[in-house]
Amino acid sequence: MSQFLEKTIASKLIYEGKIISLYLEDVQLPNGGQAKREVVKHPGAVAVIPITSANKLVLVRQFRKALEKEIYEIPAGKLDPNEAPSACAVRELKEETGYSASFMKELTSFYTSPGFADELIYLFEATGLEKGEAQPDPDEFVEVVEVTLAEAQELLEQKHIHDAKTAYAIQHWLIKNIKRSK
Repeated sequence: MSQFLEKTIASKLIYEGKIISLYLEDVQLPNGGQAKREVVKHPGAVAVIPITSANKLVLVRQFRKALEKEIYEIPAGKLDPNEAPSACAVRELKEETGYSASFMKELTSFYTSPGFADELIYLFEATGLEKGEAQPDPDEFVEVVEVTLAEAQELLEQKHIHDAKTAYAIQHWLIKNIKRSK
């Protein structure tokens, strides 16, 4: 057992939405004291790093209401109930970009904001891409953009790429290119 474990004494559902649930939890601290924690429960998600045969990264540009601005991101989406992350990655890549991949490799997974949320994103790399027609959800409006590594780095510096999963993807792509050039 962890010396830092916070034992849940009580948990109250505050909000249940389409994507997230918010709980207010009373916890017993390791020193015996008590505290309240606001915890967001999320079903998990996938994100895909699609690299074309011309060594370009496929991004989607979309408006993010929580940020009140448009940003460029790698394709990503929420897991459906009982859906395997690999199946979700294939689905999200096709829906958002129209691309299908002959090779899909799971790279890692990571928690997005462990201070208050349990969202786990599975990160995949997609290669052997074949272009098709995007099929976004009815409430999803995206523009598909292909960028070079230099262009991606510039978008990152200008904060047009401003999310952790896409920044992580660019770093992965950069390291992969450095290794390939040696």
